[in-house]
Parts: sequence; structure tokens; C-alpha cells
Amino acid sequence: MDISQGSVLVTGGAGGFGGATARRLAKLGARVVLADVADERGRALADELGNGATYVRTDIMSEESIEAAVAAAVALAPLRAVVIAHGGPPPPVVGGRVVARDGSRLPLANFTHLINVYLNTAFSVSSIAAEAMAKSDPLADKQRGVIVNTASIAGFEGQVGQVAYGAAKGGIISLALNMARDLAPVGIRSMAIAPGTFLTHAFDGMGRDKAQETFGPLVLNPKRMGEPDEYALLAEQIIVNDFLNGTTIRLDGGQRF
Repeated sequence: MDISQGSVLVTGGAGGFGGATARRLAKLGARVVLADVADERGRALADELGNGATYVRTDIMSEESIEAAVAAAVALAPLRAVVIAHGGPPPPVVGGRVVARDGSRLPLANFTHLINVYLNTAFSVSSIAAEAMAKSDPLADKQRGVIVNTASIAGFEGQVGQVAYGAAKGGIISLALNMARDLAPVGIRSMAIAPGTFLTHAFDGMGRDKAQETFGPLVLNPKRMGEPDEYALLAEQIIVNDFLNGTTIRLDGGQRF
């Protein structure tokens, strides 16, 4: 897909995956809308990207806020791609295992919150963006757009304490094919990336060296954490290669738990 005359929306656009992807897509000539709540980083990145790039403060838990971000992209140019790479607020009730060591169960509020943050919002962004794409004129090859969601290897093989997170990411893996089938008649593709252990802003508090020392050895080869630009490189390839559709690609250095 040629996105040089179109716009792209990146949720979590001020983050590690989102920021790296925005940089690559801007180099392809797309006008990038960064949707996030990290105002300082988002505005600075929009200024860096140029070419009409803009930052839109977006509450990913609000449909109205997502609609405003999509509208901002459509106002720039036909929306051709959306990369969904956001996180979200922490759960109101801390929890991990279904039954903790003290015998208490995982509160439903914890499970529901993580499903909302990682799965429901992914569907919301996907559906709102798809609606806008479907109204645009198709390119010469009859394609209108592509949606790239972010799953996780936890969606395939989650670990202790990852029941809610793994269920949410497993849902995104399911979305990839089902949405591709739904959206094929209007020329919109659907894909997902399932990252392994990546060095994103989530590890800022730990520090880069400590994170690499702790999590790098878990990767089969190479023995290091992934870099956000490696995610962005795959997202770029998914967007430009029209024959990538309806599946989830693991990006994990062969990591298996």
C-alpha cells in the first residue's frame, strides 16, 4: 500500500513501539497523527516528524476521544493505516494469579480492567478507523487501508500472573483474522504483531542496562531484548505489503516460555 498521499494514526504514538513506527511511516511520506496522553513527548515527536504530523491527546478508554483522533487524521488526508500500540492506566485493584498465595482470588475488577485496556480499546480503535477508511476512495489496486494491532507472545503462552493480560492479547490474535474477513469486501486488511520482550518506555524505571541483564538472556537468539525499531520495521512491511493479511506475526527472537 502506498501511504505517501495518506494519513496514518498511531495510538501510543509517543511510546516506544508507536514512536519508532511513526518515524518510519513519516519517512514514507504519510501524515502522522500521534494519539497518546504523554503530551510532552507527543508534541516533541510531532515537531520532529514534520510533514503535517500532529499530536492529539487521546483517552484510549473513551470512544469520543478515539473518534476525535481518527477525525484529525481524516482531516489531513485519507486514512490509510492505523497502528494500535497503546497501553493504558493500571488496574484499580492489584492482582496477578487467579488464586494468590494468601488464598485470595483475582478480583473481577482487575480482569475486566485489563480486558478493557488491551482488547476492548483495540477493537474500538479498529472499528472507528475502519469506518473512516471504508468511506474513502480506494487506491488503484482497490485497497483502502490496513489495521495493525499489537498482541503479545503472552496471548499464545502466558505465564503465572498473566491470566487477564494473556486473555486480552489472545483476543487480539483472534481479531486479526476475523476482522480481515469482515473488512475484505471494502479493501481493508487486518494484521497483528505479537512482540516478545522489548526495551520500551515500560522499563525506564528499571534502566536500560538492568533490563537487558534481566530479560535479555530469556531470548533464544539474539541474546538481548528487542528494540522498538525492530517492531516498527515489521509494522512498515505489513503496511506496504498488501499480501500480508489476516494473521499474527511473532516478533520474539524465538523466545518461548
